Formats: sequence, structure tokens, C-alpha cells
Amino acid sequence: MNRYRLLMMGTTLILAVPAHAQQTTTSANAPARGASGREGVALASVETQLKVLTEKLNLSGDQQNKIRPIMQELHDATEKLAQDRSLSHEERLGKLRPMRHKADEQIREFLSDDQKKKLDAYEQGPHPDMHGNLTGATTPRPPRM
Repeated sequence: MNRYRLLMMGTTLILAVPAHAQQTTTSANAPARGASGREGVALASVETQLKVLTEKLNLSGDQQNKIRPIMQELHDATEKLAQDRSLSHEERLGKLRPMRHKADEQIREFLSDDQKKKLDAYEQGPHPDMHGNLTGATTPRPPRM
């Protein structure tokens, strides 16, 4: 039984390495990689993020047009940080948090009080559909303070 288990694990490893090597090329729609080279650090597109906000907050067309450039600026900065291999994961997140706070403040300028409350509730839980999973964590993060 142990030999069979060992054979199965060895076969799995042998097949997994070439499969991973074939996935090293990226495209515009492929997820970005973190400093550790791990996949799964995916950045949602601006349009995807805007769609999520529109659904969660019931944004008007005018609000979407005002928020889109803010989200595009944050997205571009996030991509640039994700590609910077000289930064550790913690350094990358340390630079990203102030950018997210600034974008959040700018977006809130265009929201009604009711929409701000909905955004507060949404931000309390995990929301990788908005800005991806840059932490590399597989479990939800605790709410921000």
C-alpha cells in the first residue's frame, strides 16, 4: 500500500512540473505574479472592478464615468508594483495600501450617503473581485480597521 501511494505521489509530481512550466507565458488577460513567482495574484480589470461596484452600489452612468479614471490609475499603479521584483511582498503591500486609501477617498466623493454605507459594508469582507488577491492568502483576511 505504501509503495502504491509513493508511486502515485511521484507520478503526480512528474506530471505537475511540466504542466506548470507550460503556464509560464503571460498575456494581457493572465494573472500577474507576485515576487515569489506564485500564480494566483490576479488583478481584476478596471471594467470588472467597475461592474462589481456598479452592482454593489447601484452606480449611475455619470458616477461610473467619474470613477473609471480613478480606478484606472489605481489599476496601473498596482500592475506596476506587481511587476517590480525588487520589492518584497510586504513592501509591495505597504506601497499599495496608501494608493487604495486615496482611491477610496476619491471614489467616495461621487457617492451618496447610502452608497457610502453599502461600500463600507462591502469593504469589511474579503473582496478579491475588486483588486485581486495580492496577499497570496488562501483564507479571507480580517476586516480593516
